[in-house]
Amino acid sequence: MKGLSIKSVAMLSFFALFISCAKEKTDWLVISPSGNIQFKIVLSETNQLMYNVAIIEQGVEKQVIANSPLGIRRGDETFIQNMKFVSTDPVITIDETFSLPVGKRKIVNSEANELTINFENENGAPLQIVIRAANDGVAFRYRFPNFDENLQSVEEEITGFAIAGEGKTWIAPYDKVTMYSPGYERYFENGIPIGTPAPGEEGWCLPALFQTENAWILLTEAALDSTYFGMHLQPNAEGGKYTVRMPEINEANNVCSHIPTSTLPWATPWRTLIIGNELSDIVESDLVVALNPPSQIADESWIKPGRASWSWWSDWPSPKNYESQKKYVDFTAEFGWEYTLVDANWDLMTGGNIEDLIKYANSKNVGILLWYNSGGPHNDVTERPRDIMSSPARRKEEFQKIAAWGVKGVKVDFFQSDKPQIIKQYFDILKDAADNKIMVNFHGCTMPRGWNRTWPNLVTMEAMRGAESYAFDENYPAKAVWHNTILPFTRNVIGSMDYTPVTFSNQKYPHLTSWGHELALSIVYESGIQHMADNFEYYKALPVEQKTFLRNLPVVWDETKLLAGYPGEDCVIARKANDTWYIGGINGTNEKKSWEIDLSRLEGADFSGIVITDGETDKQFSWSELTIKAGDKLLVDVLPFGGFVAKLKQIDK
Repeated sequence: MKGLSIKSVAMLSFFALFISCAKEKTDWLVISPSGNIQFKIVLSETNQLMYNVAIIEQGVEKQVIANSPLGIRRGDETFIQNMKFVSTDPVITIDETFSLPVGKRKIVNSEANELTINFENENGAPLQIVIRAANDGVAFRYRFPNFDENLQSVEEEITGFAIAGEGKTWIAPYDKVTMYSPGYERYFENGIPIGTPAPGEEGWCLPALFQTENAWILLTEAALDSTYFGMHLQPNAEGGKYTVRMPEINEANNVCSHIPTSTLPWATPWRTLIIGNELSDIVESDLVVALNPPSQIADESWIKPGRASWSWWSDWPSPKNYESQKKYVDFTAEFGWEYTLVDANWDLMTGGNIEDLIKYANSKNVGILLWYNSGGPHNDVTERPRDIMSSPARRKEEFQKIAAWGVKGVKVDFFQSDKPQIIKQYFDILKDAADNKIMVNFHGCTMPRGWNRTWPNLVTMEAMRGAESYAFDENYPAKAVWHNTILPFTRNVIGSMDYTPVTFSNQKYPHLTSWGHELALSIVYESGIQHMADNFEYYKALPVEQKTFLRNLPVVWDETKLLAGYPGEDCVIARKANDTWYIGGINGTNEKKSWEIDLSRLEGADFSGIVITDGETDKQFSWSELTIKAGDKLLVDVLPFGGFVAKLKQIDK
């Protein structure tokens, strides 16, 4: 279902668009199809463009974004002050349905009203503001509509986001530039006051979640392409006004510029605000993918999500050991999972080589995923193979070679920059991989921006601090307990997330989370390939019920629902595959928790199934069968830092 229906209408109904009737137009309003969200552009007395956003409840406007600046400065023209209104284009009513191999749901329905407003600066140079108002949020972008074959640059973007009213934010500092960063791997601040300055001059990264009296808001970015930079936020946000910041100049070993350039016409990414009254409105939104262009892959049948084993987490040198990797292939085949990931330095393998391993895996019907360094001159990380993904000729040759061997996907690591040239490398990798029917997983990377709609072979990305930190960060166990409950409301909202969950054994720094919590992460976190990170012996040693659950766990979902939770405290998410709902819940507090979970959002059916929760200790499970009548609640008890999973099948009446 890739059908697309977009209708342009000149006669605008009252709920779609209102333009001020004053003789000199100074404000323009776009309203979402359901009438619940409005976006207003205002031309100030100094002829600077401003905007604000409100939700509408029973005819009452409640401001979400207060008046905030719009403006952009090119190398040759400035579009900040002295702007003049020219015209509006006919509104476009968007009503589209498209499919995704991975994500919160296979079929995405998107409705929005889009308006393009034409302005010019004091020199007569044109600028368009394109606004899209959807039922789950708003987005806007700048567009230079004229034609120019000469390269133009954007030197500054002054866009602001003034969060209306006081409240809390869950926001992560942008990384300092080091040998291994930036990589969007800082901890989220856990509900700090809106407007708190960033701890470092690098500012904040996205996404950023805000809770105010009027709404929940997730600020992010969509449809970034190879001509622009990845947006960050300035460190100071006085009065709750956050503003755009470019990448750091010294990212990527200073080998490329942070200033974007392009011929004209040229459009920026969508500055995106997911908005709702409830946290479920944020978690369940598909606005980010809906803002991206349609798929560039005609035949997507070869894109096959799945479960993967992974030796590196528990044994770093293991990718260099043929016999070790064979054992992971055998385990993967035994468990019925689809893939095993062979991580860094596999080209130094002894006791056999990678071709031998791939042939062996093919005989077991196990797909091989291979790790690559993205560098290149933009990083100094020595893990190998390297100097392949940064070279167009070598990259294409490599993809052709490993595709012929039977490799199903690649994990490409250590990008460490949001500069335009590095953003372009992502797209080049995705295209070259797609040409050879290879899936892609990005690590040490930027955050998702909906690229998986255009390039659905992008099955997951890192861009957060995941389970590997049990080996590197002594503070991780104490922070992971609440950090884990923030990610479903922030990072995982905007795209598949390769946290590498379900680690029962301990790395250098032992877990505080229970085994029930770890098992639940396999559902709470969505990833097109779910890399189960633990030593396979721990999975084989599980009791039969837990082992059966992991062996049969889907990663492709028909629907996703948030059932309960609050960032930093807890989260309960339900995901549907065919006629079965899989529910995962995690407790981020140091107290026992008893959930009474309302299942009415799960289609109001009767269910039968199982619940696996914490046992008497955090290293034990409790298991039970149950039947739940429509209208009844699911009652679950968990330990401090605990968790549970449930598998509920609808009872046919």
